[in-house]
Amino acid sequence: MSKKEIIVSNVSKKHDNPIAELVQVACQFDSNITLESENRRINAKSIMGIMAFNPSKGMTVNIITEGSDEEEALLAMEQFLVCE
Repeated sequence: MSKKEIIVSNVSKKHDNPIAELVQVACQFDSNITLESENRRINAKSIMGIMAFNPSKGMTVNIITEGSDEEEALLAMEQFLVCE
């Protein structure tokens, strides 16, 4: 299992459809990807989960990945959410 805390940047400024694009990034990996913030925990591969989670600028999020490609998944999710 890999875990990292990040601060979300302005994803809606960099991406045309950030919710759908974030799910697409997550679905590229075999690993389970979970996003946590405050008392909410969602599956990053679920579009409904991401819509409810609504990652927005300034939000502190824990990215948790578990599986065969967890390091790559963690890096991809981090790059998307901090707009690197």
